[in-house]
Amino acid sequence: MNNWILYSLTVIIWGSTWIGIKYQLGVVDPMASIAHRFLLSALLIWLFLLVRRQPLRLPLRDHPFLILQGLCLFCANYYFVYHAEMVLASGLVAVVFSSLMMFNVINGALFMGSKIHAGVVFGGLLGLVGMAVVFWPELDALDLSDENFVALLYCLAGTALASFGNIIAARNRKHEIPVLVTNTWAMGYGAAAMYLAAMLSGVSITVDWSAPYILSLLYLSIFGSVIAFWAYLTLIGRIGADRAGYANLVFPLVALLISTFMEGYEWSLPALLGMATVVLGNWLVMRASKA
Repeated sequence: MNNWILYSLTVIIWGSTWIGIKYQLGVVDPMASIAHRFLLSALLIWLFLLVRRQPLRLPLRDHPFLILQGLCLFCANYYFVYHAEMVLASGLVAVVFSSLMMFNVINGALFMGSKIHAGVVFGGLLGLVGMAVVFWPELDALDLSDENFVALLYCLAGTALASFGNIIAARNRKHEIPVLVTNTWAMGYGAAAMYLAAMLSGVSITVDWSAPYILSLLYLSIFGSVIAFWAYLTLIGRIGADRAGYANLVFPLVALLISTFMEGYEWSLPALLGMATVVLGNWLVMRASKA
């Protein structure tokens, strides 16, 4: 499948998952909801591979990396980001999490020996500036009280863990492990770790059987996890974690576009200029990818 199609799938789906997450909060503890989401995703991929008769067995040496990917990408990072959003405005969390691309550039160079491309770095920094302009009201309203400061640290921890997950995924792809096989094991390990953490923390593992919760869980599991992570991790294998990571700068803008029609979000001139800057940064990054 064409890289632009994979990239568009990632951005559009993740840009719409905020609707699903909104219906996940409230009745069920976030730890349980995250575990439910990735357990269901792992089971769905496993059934798909079973129908296709694709083997899931992998050498024992690969499983520590699959466990690490599960912990970083499908477990702990979500835990930290969910808890950050309970305190900070979602726009501020989006800006902080958008630094994932720069984390990927640094971690890729440190752990994978990837080259640092000037065009990718410049495009990423331009995108970060654009995101900051779009969400400037949230940034301007931030005060560094103890609660907010801890939430910021949570968000940075979640972003760093997601980046490590990206790098581990790149390692697994480099060893020619199929993306869906990787995701089955990693999502299963991540869900198991989250269930265990919930039980050790005394969190009640429940399910809200209301239609909004179940439908949003299905959407997040099928589209937000199975399809979007397949597209995103396939991109990492093709164009690198640094370039693929730019999707995390673009999808909050998709969320705002959806909010424009569903919640009446009004675009200001700075927000439009910020969006144009993010788009320009995206063009520079993808142009560097072609080069």
